[in-house]
Amino acid sequence: MEKMTLKGTFETPGVLLDSDAGKIELSGRSLPEDTTTFYRPIFSWIEQYLSAPKENTSIAIKLEYFNTATSKVLLNMLTKFENANNVTVHWFHYEEDEDMLESGKEFEELVKLQFTYHTFG
Repeated sequence: MEKMTLKGTFETPGVLLDSDAGKIELSGRSLPEDTTTFYRPIFSWIEQYLSAPKENTSIAIKLEYFNTATSKVLLNMLTKFENANNVTVHWFHYEEDEDMLESGKEFEELVKLQFTYHTFG
């Protein structure tokens, strides 16, 4: 499987999808005008990855900000990993950003995945 990387912009996140390492990472900001179009190739990659996942999968969410449409995408994405083995979600937030920490905890309540929390810097 090909590694996929997308450079982040002001409106779209940086993306790293590395099947060899079992690593998925979103970083920066996510407020694309059309979330469906932006995230479609990412979901295609995930579907292919989940057909033969690594023994351990790491999902790092390093978003400084995301909009409501992205929130729905994140929930959909995380739900796809509920039946995979040994998946850990690494949720990053700034120490003073209680809203982003709370968002992570809300996702953790909605999906059956192990979350760990980290602060930036």
